[in-house]
Amino acid sequence: MSTAASSIDPADVARFSAIAEEWWDPNGKFAPLHRFNPVRLDFIREQALARFGREPKARSPFEGLSLLDIGCGGGLLCEPMRRLGFAVTGVDASERNIEVARTHAEAMALTIDYRCSTAEALLGEDQARFDLILNMEVVEHVAEPGQYLRDCTGLLKPGGLMIVATLNRTLKALALAKIGAEYVLRWLPPETHDWRKFLKPDEIRGFLDGEPVEVEGPFGVNFNPLSGRWTQGPDADINYMMTVSRPTD
Repeated sequence: MSTAASSIDPADVARFSAIAEEWWDPNGKFAPLHRFNPVRLDFIREQALARFGREPKARSPFEGLSLLDIGCGGGLLCEPMRRLGFAVTGVDASERNIEVARTHAEAMALTIDYRCSTAEALLGEDQARFDLILNMEVVEHVAEPGQYLRDCTGLLKPGGLMIVATLNRTLKALALAKIGAEYVLRWLPPETHDWRKFLKPDEIRGFLDGEPVEVEGPFGVNFNPLSGRWTQGPDADINYMMTVSRPTD
C-alpha cells in the first residue's frame, strides 16, 4: 500500500504500528483508550438505535446493517459492534494493527472483515457503502482532514450515519490532553498527538459544508479524575463527538 494516499500521515502510522502488540492490554500503552471505550460504545449504540429505529432490548439489534470502523487500530470497537449484530469492516493504514485485530477476532470466534486500506481506496470500490461509519479519534491523525472527512461521507449509504470523535483545539486541550496526558500523567506515549492538528467543531462543519449530509453536535465527553470515569457531558473543550447523517434518497 502506498503511503502517498491523501489520508495517510506516515509518521502517525509508524508510531501506532510500533506499539500494535499492546492494543488489547488494558494496562498497556492503550489503557486510556480501554477506559474511554465504555462512553464511546454507549454513545454509538444510542445514536444507532435512534437512527435506525431498532429495538434496544434485542439480542442483536443491528442485524442486517453494515458498519465501517475507519482507523480501527486493534479492533477495540469492531468486536463489540459485531456482537451487537453489525456486519463489520475494520480498516486501518497500519498492516501491523490489522494483523493484531484479525488475530484477536479469530481467537474470539468473531467474523470481521479487516483490511489494510484507506477511506479514499474504499471510495473507489463501487460496493463499499455502509449504514454506520465510526470515525473515532482518527481525523486528528490524518494528513488532509477535510478531504478525508468528505471521502468518508461518500462511503455512507442513503439514510446512513457517521460518528466522529476527536479533540478540540483549545488551550484546555493543550494543557490536559497533550501536555498533561503525555508528559505529566504519562497516560499516552509522548508525541501521540500534535495539538496543532486538533480540530474545532466549526472546522468539522466547515469541511462538510456543501456535502449532502446533516451535522449535529458537538457532544462533550468529560473525565472525572475522582472516579476515573468518562461520561457524556456539556463540556466539549477537550474531547467531543459529532454525528453526520446522510438523508435517504
